[in-house]
Amino acid sequence: MEDRFVVDTSALLSWPLTELNGAIIVQSQVKELERHSPTRAEMVEAVGVIISEPTGDSISSASVTAMETGDMGGLSITDLHLVALAYERNCVLVTDDYRMQNLSERMGVRWKSVSSDGISEFWIWKVKCVGCGREFDSPESPTNKKGLLGECMDCGSDLKLKRG
Repeated sequence: MEDRFVVDTSALLSWPLTELNGAIIVQSQVKELERHSPTRAEMVEAVGVIISEPTGDSISSASVTAMETGDMGGLSITDLHLVALAYERNCVLVTDDYRMQNLSERMGVRWKSVSSDGISEFWIWKVKCVGCGREFDSPESPTNKKGLLGECMDCGSDLKLKRG
């Protein structure tokens, strides 16, 4: 049986169009692709990608696992939905995003890189203050902008993800 693929936006932008026939994406990627490359968006639409959304249960499973691994703070909503969709449909996730690969490893989702080597080991991430070093719980939802986790309640310094 041939593998089915859930592909992230980097694959939509750089994979050969013939590889994208039957690939699965989420609706939010359509706008991302149109913003990055309107011409490529038209070509991708013409090759027959499947637009789908994960169920609430799959999103919940991915969210819980992302909080456990500490990856939640480095994921976008689109990233989380793609991992959840690959998990739900037992598809291979195609991404160069190390956080998505890390989360996939923990969830038992097979993944394939677009153009990088990908992760070589599984990591746990912690949210830490860059000033006083206090650790905080992982965010409960994806961030709108990667790397923006807020400020420390104690000293006001930025919070960053650090390898645990």
